[in-house]
Amino acid sequence: MRNHLSLICTFALASAACGGEAPLEGTAAGEGLSTQEQAAYSGVNGTYCIASPYNCKLQDPGGNRVPTNDPADDNWGLSTGVSIRDGNGTIMGTNTRTSSAFNYGQTRTFGGVLHAFAVSTSNSSAGWLPTSAILGRTSFEQKVGHVSALGAGLAKLGCYSVRNSHDTTLEFKKVVYDSDATHERAGDYLPLPRANGLRSVNLIFNVPGFALGGPAVDHFPAGTKFQRLDVPTDGGAPSIDIPLWVQDSAGRYRQQSGTMKFIYGYVIAAVTGTKRNGWMAYDSLQVSSGCP
Repeated sequence: MRNHLSLICTFALASAACGGEAPLEGTAAGEGLSTQEQAAYSGVNGTYCIASPYNCKLQDPGGNRVPTNDPADDNWGLSTGVSIRDGNGTIMGTNTRTSSAFNYGQTRTFGGVLHAFAVSTSNSSAGWLPTSAILGRTSFEQKVGHVSALGAGLAKLGCYSVRNSHDTTLEFKKVVYDSDATHERAGDYLPLPRANGLRSVNLIFNVPGFALGGPAVDHFPAGTKFQRLDVPTDGGAPSIDIPLWVQDSAGRYRQQSGTMKFIYGYVIAAVTGTKRNGWMAYDSLQVSSGCP
């Protein structure tokens, strides 16, 4: 295994997974918390993995976005009026945004048309947009690359489906310690209601809270079947728990309030039959049956 720069994780639980970003050693926020070091290593889903060989960066080195010519801006210009599709290829709405960021390595073909995975759309969700709508399409297609999470040889565990509801007490808690971002919320991983009036959820490439980004790689509606897999982790359990954070007396997200569990598995997209592996929040799922 190839070792990388170690991450120092501060974690309030007796779990092998380090969640959130560590407070500075010696600060009041860090008092009473155990500090442990986790070195990144080469795994199945990439060469920079933490807590599981399936919990890895999309690019090593590199960020999660398809880079533009401006290092300070990940957004690609878009022509409007194109359809936004979920992971089944179902149209969720018409995009009116004039720009969006796209996650690296994520392209799929629907109806013979190449699509790329946009981080945000006018459906108030991620979704698939045709690459023909991207201004600078040729440059984009040269940069987008291809990455898919893997799952061959992993034993099946339970069958789940995406809930048609979510726990509102979780939604605004942060998944990153001391976050001041508008995102980095637990709600980013829950089946929230979207602009089209329907609920849908992100399938993610890695678990948030490890400075890996927690990037979405697909997006599916409520009712979608999720087949859980027996994924190996450094802690031994087939899941990864991260701490959640709420505001302290100073208004900063440094007070722990529960945890969020992530499990690994796959969705088989309707119509295309494409298998998409990744992580989902346990809180976004319910026990079901009939998984393919």
